[in-house]
Amino acid sequence: MEFSLPDCTFSRARLSERTDRMRALVSVSVVCAAITCASAARSAELQPFAWPVACELGTTCFIQNYVDHDPSDKTLDYRCGHRTYDGHDGTDIRLPDLDVQRKGVEVVAAASGRVAHMRDGMDDVSVKVVGKAAITGRECGNGAVVEHGNGWSTQYCHMAKGSLKVKPGDNVSSGQALGLVGLSGNTEFPHLHFTVRHDGKIVDPFAEGAAKGECNSGRSLWQKAQNSVSNAPSTEIINAGFADHAVTMDEIETGEVKRSLPGSQSAAIVAYVRAIGLQADDEQALELRSPEGQVVAEYRAPKLPRDQAQYFISAGRKRAGSAWPAGTYRATFVLRRQGAEIARRSFQMDVAR
Repeated sequence: MEFSLPDCTFSRARLSERTDRMRALVSVSVVCAAITCASAARSAELQPFAWPVACELGTTCFIQNYVDHDPSDKTLDYRCGHRTYDGHDGTDIRLPDLDVQRKGVEVVAAASGRVAHMRDGMDDVSVKVVGKAAITGRECGNGAVVEHGNGWSTQYCHMAKGSLKVKPGDNVSSGQALGLVGLSGNTEFPHLHFTVRHDGKIVDPFAEGAAKGECNSGRSLWQKAQNSVSNAPSTEIINAGFADHAVTMDEIETGEVKRSLPGSQSAAIVAYVRAIGLQADDEQALELRSPEGQVVAEYRAPKLPRDQAQYFISAGRKRAGSAWPAGTYRATFVLRRQGAEIARRSFQMDVAR
C-alpha cells in the first residue's frame, strides 16, 4: 500500500497531462478546421470565372503568360513550365495581331461585382515606342478593378483608349462588357492582363491555393464550361500565312503582312509562321510546295538556344520566270521537342492565272 498512492497519484497526473494534451489537440483541430472551412467558404462564395475576353481560346486569342509561381528570380507557371516571366502577377490573353485588335474584341467581367476603379484616356501604343518613363505609375494602362465581395477582386489592364463602358460604383454582371482589348500601358502587343486578388494577395485563377514554388496543385477558378482554358497547349502557333516579300516580326504583329498576298506577278512567294511558348532546343521546319507538289523553298531553323516567348520563321523564293504557275501553293510547319513532333500546321493559297 505504501507505493500504491504514489503510483496512483502518478497515474492520475499522467492521465491529467494526457487529457490536457488531447483537449489542446482537439482545440487546435477545431481552430484549424474552422480556418479551413472559412477559407473554403470564402472560395465557395466566389462565382466561378467566365473567360474575360470575348474570343475563342486557341483560335482568336492565346495565353501568352501565366502567373509566376517561383519566389526567386527564376520562373515557374502553374504547370511546372516557364510560360511566364519573373514576378508576373496575372494571365496575359493576347490577340493574334493589331489588325484583329483594331476590329474590336470585348473585355468582359469574369464575375459579378462592383467597379471600384477605372482609367481611360491613355493612347494605344507599344511601350517600345513611348518608353517606360512615359507610363510610370500607369503600367496597367486603361483598365478597371471589379470587387466581388469577401476580399476578392479582378483587374483588367491594357484596354483600348476610349473603350471603357463602366465607371466606379457601377454594378456589373458576369460576362458584361467592360471595354475592348487594347495596347495601353506597359505592353508591346495587344492583350488583356487579367489579375485576381484575394485580401490583396495575388491568386492564380488556374491554381488557387497553390503555394509559391508549387506547381500542378491548387484548384481552378474557371467555370466548368471553360475546360479548354486549363487544357491550353504549352506551345501554340498564332500566325501563319503567305506574303510577296521577306516578312518582319513587326509586319506580323501589326497585321500588315496579311495585305501583301502573292499573285502570279509577285516578285516572291514567302510562307511564314509565328509560335509562342517555345523552349530551348526546340526544332522548327517550314516547307513550301508548288501546285505540282515540288519543293519551292524550305527552312530548317537551328535548335533554339533558350526559351522564346515568341518566334517566327519563313521560307520563300523569288520569281524566276515571267509568272508564278497558277494553282494551289501549300506550306507545312513542324515543331519538334526532344525529337518528338508536338505541333504541325498546314496552310495553302491559290494563285490565279
